[in-house]
Parts: sequence; structure tokens; C-alpha cells
Amino acid sequence: MKILLWSQYFWPEHFHINEVATTLQEAGEDVTVLTGKPNYPSGTVFDGYRAFGVDKQIHAGMDVVRLPLKPRSASKALDLALNYFSFIVSGYLLGPLVLRGRRFDVVFVYAPSPLLQALPAIYFAWTRGIPLVLWVQDLWPEALSSTGFVRSRLLLGAIKWVVRYIYSRADLLLIPSEAFRESILRLGGKPSKVLFHPNSSKPVPIQGKLSDNTQQLVKNVRQHFSIVYAGNIGTVQSLDTVVEAANLLKAHGDIRFYIVGSGTMAAEVAEKIHRIGLGNVQMPGWVCPEEIQAVYEAASVLLLSMKDDVGIAQTIPNKLQVYMAAGKPIIVSGNGEPARVLTQARAGLVANAEDPRALAEAVINLRSLSPQQRAMMGENGLKWFSRHFEIGQRTQSLIAYLHKAAAERNL
Repeated sequence: MKILLWSQYFWPEHFHINEVATTLQEAGEDVTVLTGKPNYPSGTVFDGYRAFGVDKQIHAGMDVVRLPLKPRSASKALDLALNYFSFIVSGYLLGPLVLRGRRFDVVFVYAPSPLLQALPAIYFAWTRGIPLVLWVQDLWPEALSSTGFVRSRLLLGAIKWVVRYIYSRADLLLIPSEAFRESILRLGGKPSKVLFHPNSSKPVPIQGKLSDNTQQLVKNVRQHFSIVYAGNIGTVQSLDTVVEAANLLKAHGDIRFYIVGSGTMAAEVAEKIHRIGLGNVQMPGWVCPEEIQAVYEAASVLLLSMKDDVGIAQTIPNKLQVYMAAGKPIIVSGNGEPARVLTQARAGLVANAEDPRALAEAVINLRSLSPQQRAMMGENGLKWFSRHFEIGQRTQSLIAYLHKAAAERNL
């Protein structure tokens, strides 16, 4: 099957779709990727790429076509809006042009924010008479109001109308969390078209040779009872809750928090740590995906932190699957689906979202357990991951869905 993967984000940016695309290709599918110029999360175009013009390359056996876009820059509201809009415009104007003469059986849209990137993909699929499968990663307009990116009721209402159109035009709507179903059905998704397809991951071996910075970080993490958060540092992650929990635990000299990553709130979080004068929280910066597994292995506990918001609570971040694959006990500082899955898996402890005291108590409770008890939690998470989230199984399900969409269109 010839698959056109439509995604604003792709390798060398670090998104789950990279693994999905690679496993589809390895499974014998013919994948072409239409994407933008890599600039996430730094906001500047990666070395070796240019913001304007169309670039073509081969990655893991896949043709990758990169459309021009406006980089995220400082990730302010206007910069992000222009970034989103520029990829949509490029998709409409250049997508059909750069893909002319190529035949595809299905268009597969990976849709984290912005969901509106699906609009030119819908147009492309319609002009070719081929089905479109939409993998919804963020609920719109809920995600916009949750992050505070859009506050105007009028604008949110207009976006809701566009989302309703997008859902109505998709042949299949894949959801990574059952909690998404109600919202999608409410906005016009047909029950027969909405199918559960969770995010996945695969165990990653620890890289033999680590950079000097990562080696030092791993050494530091091993020396304490270490709580490691790794990923985007933004408003949704509510990492100020982690800082406040660390402040409550500052008398416990053996406990350390590590906030690993980068993002729009990194400077603000760092300033708060400095202002309070905390020595038990470190922000070592971004660690490349090829090396982060060594940090996970060195950690005592892995932390997933989320904002207290109904829309966000419906999402299961891919970080949870990645943590489970690492085989370490996990704390979910959040509500809703991630907390439910962690509890079912018996893979760690849950603290209410944005509750520093509850998070601090969860840390103390995990520290009080024996190493064998914590190891059992990690093993439970790995077993749950293998049964529900392992990427090989999920890829076979995805292939079946894509073939289903193509077959039904041809009836």
C-alpha cells in the first residue's frame, strides 16, 4: 500500500510519528512523508535545512518532502499562529504540486496541534479520490482553551465549526484515548468511523557511547533518590507544581528532582528555582533521544506532570508509554486517563494535578518502599506496555485500519 503521511512534524524533530512511520515502512508499506522544515522545540530551523523552498530527502527508506513554513521563533502566540498557518498554506499551494504524478492509496494525517493542518490534506485526498485517515492527538478546540492560546469565545466557536468539518471529511478517525470519543462524536464524528488506536513505543537500548554532558547527568542522577521528568517544558506540563513539591522536600537531602528538556516555560521555571533557592532541583537542558534512555535507567522514579484541566486529562501523553517501556516506577501528577492507566497497570503512584503536597507525598511513599517493591512497579509497567502499547502490535492494527479505509472507499 502506498501511504502519504501528512504531518507538520517529523524527524529530526522528536515526535512519536517518527517511530510509527519507520515501522510502517519496515512492515512492507510504501510510505511518503509530507512535512515541514524541522524547528521544534527550539523555534529555529535545524542546521542543514532552510525555512523556505521545498526540500526532498530519503530517511529510513522513505521519501520525505519538506514544505516551507514560518519557524515557531519565540513561541509567542503570534509566532505559533504564523507557524501553523504557514504550513497549512504551503499544504494547499505546494502539496499537490510537489506530489504531482505520484499515486497513493490513502492519506494518513498525524494530528497533534494544530488539527487544522488536516485541511489541505483533506483537499488533497478529495482531489485524488482517495480515503483520509486522521489520527487525532489533541482535542480541538479544547486544547486551545486549555493552554490559554485562544481565549476568544467567538474564535473558539469558529474553530469548533472547522473541526466539525474536518471530522466529517475523514474516512476514519483514530483516537489515542477512549476519553476522546465523546468530544469527537459531539462534533460530528460518526460512531462507526471512530476507532481506538493508542500511541505506542518500543524499548530503546541504551547507547554505548554517551556525550560528556549526558555521562555527567547520569552520574548525578544515580547518586540520589532521583525523580526525573523529561520532555517539553510548557504550560500544559505544570512544572511549577514540581518545583513547589521540591520546595516541600528540601529538607530531605537524598531526594533530587531533574527537569530534563526545553520549551516555552523553561526560563520561567528556572527563574522560580533560583528565586526560591532550591538546590534539590536541576535543569540540565535537552538530552537527545538517543541518550535519554540512559537517564531513565539511572532514575529512581519517572515523572509525568500535567495541568489541572478537563481537556488535558482526557489525553494519554506518549510519554507514559515511553516511561513504561523503560521499566521504572512512575508518578503521574495529573488527573483523568494517565492516572487511570497507571493505576490499572499498578506501575506507580498518582497525585492530583497541580497539587504539590500530594506530589511530595507520592515521592516520600515511593522512597519508603523497598527496592524490590519499586522494581515490581517498573516490571508491571513494562508488562502493561508489552500487552497494550508495543509498537509492533500497534503497527499491525494501524495497517489494518489503513487497508480498511482503502477497501471501503473502493466498494
